Amino acid sequence: MSLPAPLTPLDPESLPVLSTGHGEPQVPAERLQARALRRHFAAPPAWTPELLGDRSELPGSEDPLTEAAVLIPLVQRRQATGGDTLQVLLTRRTAQLRKHAGQISFPGGRAEAGDAGPVGTALREAQEEIGLATPAVELLGCLPVYTTVTRYRVTPVVGLVDGTALRLQADPAEVGEIFEVPLAFLMDPRHHERRAIPQAEGLRTVYSMPWSMLGTDGSPRRQLIWGATAAMLRNLYQLLRA
Repeated sequence: MSLPAPLTPLDPESLPVLSTGHGEPQVPAERLQARALRRHFAAPPAWTPELLGDRSELPGSEDPLTEAAVLIPLVQRRQATGGDTLQVLLTRRTAQLRKHAGQISFPGGRAEAGDAGPVGTALREAQEEIGLATPAVELLGCLPVYTTVTRYRVTPVVGLVDGTALRLQADPAEVGEIFEVPLAFLMDPRHHERRAIPQAEGLRTVYSMPWSMLGTDGSPRRQLIWGATAAMLRNLYQLLRA
């Protein structure tokens, strides 16, 4: 059976940058450590999520939503100088997927009948997509549900992952690449760009977070985290700065 052709993706690099988060409060460095994160999620402060989705701005918002979940894996890596650093694990979706082809995302997907709620969905999908074993994940908590343009109601599940013996294997049908970005970089508001999407009724804004890295051949590459993935990271920033 032939697969449906992928939808024409929007190129986020072509969207104009309206502003960045320069001047916004920084997350204290000590809050970006595993011990502090455990405390923050166990007894979260009063805070207001900034972004809850983009469904309300699009036609057909009365259509039913599909339940889904993603895992935000915070990988603990030992530094050469001693001490640990946290890295956010991300994936690049394969180009042949019909929805969000080639985009940066967290491991995750739609809920199935046998899942034990959103946490079960996130853990199952992480195992299927990147081979992340469930026992390797220390659950911290969940971020607010985010509704996407593709009619998914996504619960972001945050977990710590011990990186010392981490062995991942991407599902080639869904994941084209697995990479990590320092949590400190993504929680720095100076790296949070607001970009404009022109629409008939006016501009819609989305967040993006550019990350430069070396490819497998040693050449510099640019990864642009944007859309729902960037929005969830922006909500994590708002929680951790509170």
